Amino acid sequence: MTPIYWNQAAQELARCDSTLQNLIERYEGAALTSRGCAFTTLARSIVGQQISVKAAESVWQKISAAMPALTPNSITAAEPHTLRACGLSARKIDYLHDLSRHFLQKSFDENTWIRMDDQALIDELTQVKGIGRWTAEMFLIFYMQRPDVLPLDDIGLQRAISQHYNGNLPVSKKTMLELSKPWQPWRSVATWYLWRSLDPIPVEY
Repeated sequence: MTPIYWNQAAQELARCDSTLQNLIERYEGAALTSRGCAFTTLARSIVGQQISVKAAESVWQKISAAMPALTPNSITAAEPHTLRACGLSARKIDYLHDLSRHFLQKSFDENTWIRMDDQALIDELTQVKGIGRWTAEMFLIFYMQRPDVLPLDDIGLQRAISQHYNGNLPVSKKTMLELSKPWQPWRSVATWYLWRSLDPIPVEY
């Protein structure tokens, strides 16, 4: 499912930023999509922590092959050696088990998430072991489809901003915030197009 605001956001970003205009024209017809499953989105985000998009996809495909029905129950029931054989570290296995426990024990009230602002939802999600701010922000962008999330710790976004706006020099979080001001309230959309400039295959969580 594509966010209902996508076309409006793309039009407004194209008007305020020539770099984004070029990217939006280059990837016309492409858009962020949600998998529609909170557990899957969070699990994929945990798998993708601190590794490349390509590596994360490889690990995820192995997990999917080992457990066609990927649920909190199946993760909990899986033998540790099965998950390790998919390329998961012991720490990430522990994180996935804790995530599964939260869903099985119904620690989350998903019905309340839609009424929570971005920071409140990030605060709730980061109570789960292994979910830091970056993972929570991926969840906000891909599952909740919040329009104005700027994941400052995302390496891909840092690289793209460095490449397009800072002469390939490193960028500070302060600089990223300043550069992104004209993108508000559509910073999630701007981020998505900047990711595309590094990898034309859309990232999905």
